Amino acid sequence: MVRQPAREVVDAITTGFEEFATPLRDEPADGPIDWPGYREAREAASARTGEKESVVCGTAKIGDVGAVLIAFEFGFLGGSLGQRTGDRIEAAFAHARDTRLPVVSLISTGGSRMQQGMRALMQLQRVARASALTRAASVPRISVLRDPTTGGGWATLGAGADVILALPEAQVGFAGSRVRPPGSPEAYTGEAKFEWGQVDAVVPSAGLGPTLERWLRLLTSHSSAAAPPPKALRPASLPETGWEAVQAARAPERARAGEYLDAYFDWREAISGDRCGGVDSGVACGFGWRDGRTIAYAAQCGTPTSPSGFRTATRLVKLASRLGIPVLTLVDTPGAANDAAAEQAGAGGAIADLFEAVATASVPVTTLVIGEGGSGGALAFAAAESTWVAPDAYFSVTSPEAAAAILKRPASEVPALANQLRLRPQDLVDLGVARAVVSPAE
Repeated sequence: MVRQPAREVVDAITTGFEEFATPLRDEPADGPIDWPGYREAREAASARTGEKESVVCGTAKIGDVGAVLIAFEFGFLGGSLGQRTGDRIEAAFAHARDTRLPVVSLISTGGSRMQQGMRALMQLQRVARASALTRAASVPRISVLRDPTTGGGWATLGAGADVILALPEAQVGFAGSRVRPPGSPEAYTGEAKFEWGQVDAVVPSAGLGPTLERWLRLLTSHSSAAAPPPKALRPASLPETGWEAVQAARAPERARAGEYLDAYFDWREAISGDRCGGVDSGVACGFGWRDGRTIAYAAQCGTPTSPSGFRTATRLVKLASRLGIPVLTLVDTPGAANDAAAEQAGAGGAIADLFEAVATASVPVTTLVIGEGGSGGALAFAAAESTWVAPDAYFSVTSPEAAAAILKRPASEVPALANQLRLRPQDLVDLGVARAVVSPAE
């Protein structure tokens, strides 16, 4: 793979780049541990790349949005992190906090600079602290994983960002190619990290600039007014019985989450995965643009929700809350996944975390029940006192079938139990569970 120089990458996606005048600290010629030949290697790297260090930092516009850029130059000693690299990255984060500009890290590094020993490795602590301070200041951070993104660069700037994008075929992993165990090279790619829920999207180089512009626009929106509930997408009369409500919610022609999101937003970008190995295709999360502002969304898509789905939704709600972006949730699940795999993956803890994230969000959360509302797995997505319901949906303490099993009733009594559970849309309004039944769009 041909690796683009840092400035070529920056020039391809930005306008008006202005590099910071970051002073470089004085260092002994052979570095802090007197590594033989280090001075010569550093001088050769500078002559080859035209750079004085392994990162280039400055401000620029990506589209119409200003940002602080941290761009790694792999040609300078493998983009390694040394003491001066730490100086520049720390200064870049400080500038981002002072100016309230988002941070975009264009990463291409082999890790810490071996020739500086532990003084180089300690830069990871500096980067982590600067990153944490920036997170606490509610300044958004996006990382772009170029080839390679390994070692401490992946474990700090890369994996610690709010949104993580990877270029195709980029080598990504904590272990570099020369020190990892033999075999399974496909595990150390951006594509694998996306499949495992550790990267939000794999973006072609040609589309990187427009993708970053969209993300920056979404993450820097500052209107925290509550999201209005979507309109119903199908004209439907209210069901006369509970069993009719259940059948309407399970009907194949009933509108699903993707259709609701497409109708609600002008455009949107998705986040993917729980960042610890799991992706639930039955949960759609991300940020969308509507009426000139950003609204975050977490939507169940009609399947049992897995622990990774709850964790992804929790990540979404916490990020939106920190950035001051209101949240829309769509409830549609027969319930939480309850098989042995879900229990092993920590279903209870994942559901608890989402309940807490929604309950403690510092931004308004709006909920619409669009289909099945099955027990606690559905309720975890719902906002107390800010839930609406579609006319072809239901919400219940448990499914009628599960109620029959719990009460040891025959299957023939399932429709009657549905009536007893008072799960119809109008019942939910009467019970104070939902504020209203939404009407169809005009």
